[in-house]
Amino acid sequence: MEMNVRDDKRMVEIWLTNAEKNDSVLCEELKDIYDIFNKKKYLVAVFESGEKDLYQGTLDLLAYNKRRCAEAEVQREKKLQRSATAR
Repeated sequence: MEMNVRDDKRMVEIWLTNAEKNDSVLCEELKDIYDIFNKKKYLVAVFESGEKDLYQGTLDLLAYNKRRCAEAEVQREKKLQRSATAR
């Protein structure tokens, strides 16, 4: 487990490996960490290792976001054209 406390952002990042995310003892310890930092009004974010290929997953996410941006731009242009012809 890796824990980064970012006092300037009032945030705690906790990074867990695949083995750690399934460890019931560690999960109980995390509850204590949540309580301590919640009382200080810190946001606690837990990141768990995945099981898929990170490189391919990142490429897929970037491609999806690029496609969505293009679709949104087309919708904006259609809306502008409709409003221009309605005048």
